[in-house]
Amino acid sequence: MGRVLLSTGARGDIVRRLQSQLNLPSPQIDGVYGQITAHAVSGFQAGNALPTTGEVDVDTWTKLMQSPIPAVKDRALQLTAAFEGHGFTLAQGNFDGAGITWGIIGFTLVGGELGKFIKRVEAAHPGLVEDAFGDSAPQLFHILDAPVAEQIAFANSISQGTFKTVLAEPWLSAFRQLGEQPDVQQLQLSIADQDYFQPALSTASRFGLKAELGIALAFDIHVQNGGISDAAAQEIRDTLAAHPSDRELDLRIAIANAVADNARNVRFREDVRQRKLTVATGAGQVHGDTYVLRNWGLAELPA
Repeated sequence: MGRVLLSTGARGDIVRRLQSQLNLPSPQIDGVYGQITAHAVSGFQAGNALPTTGEVDVDTWTKLMQSPIPAVKDRALQLTAAFEGHGFTLAQGNFDGAGITWGIIGFTLVGGELGKFIKRVEAAHPGLVEDAFGDSAPQLFHILDAPVAEQIAFANSISQGTFKTVLAEPWLSAFRQLGEQPDVQQLQLSIADQDYFQPALSTASRFGLKAELGIALAFDIHVQNGGISDAAAQEIRDTLAAHPSDRELDLRIAIANAVADNARNVRFREDVRQRKLTVATGAGQVHGDTYVLRNWGLAELPA
């Protein structure tokens, strides 16, 4: 059997595309690679003289999807999107001081990414924002340009639950409706590539990351942390000077720890560390979920 592209535990848009091609019933096209999907894959493999593993390898993907395998960019995005937990549609409240967080890679209100994105949607597709937000659209546009203190106050006012995670209506449904639009999803993917993945490739080149796991780590750093800070870069150099190694694994671990040690929000540093070490090593737990990156098509292989 060739290298694995998808297996148990993977979830996201690539899995959803696979499930659609397998002609699973609509309720089972949920983007989660579980036993139902594995059984359907096994059935396809058995009917096409392929090894019956229930896992999608290169031959299974090519035969079933009639297309090239997903690029490393798409596999890395699927993983980081799962970490972020938003998908294209879910918006969450001010649980982390970012105000509102929405979209495939977590555009934030306070960070300015959400405002820039909404304005790009409005410029490229006039009327979509108003269609989704209705009478709330003028308030939304006002808040996007408001001072940070006013943005935080607004986000707190529409954030519910003990941890302020859930947005109140009509905001929750409005963000969902906007995120469901194909044009908006395509724009999210374009920004994920231009503003995050391409800079991640530069970071990977700068630090000598060449494996799929290294590219995925660089991408996740750009999404969650905005890149590798000067302080983190110095810590990486110090670590490698004290413990020289030719293994990329050791380099990735050093990068993961340095990024966590220098994360701006001290409260979330260990969360950052778990997430980055999971990508760096190829397995781990993030937010209580176990990740085996081989099952997500990311491995110690040249990107």
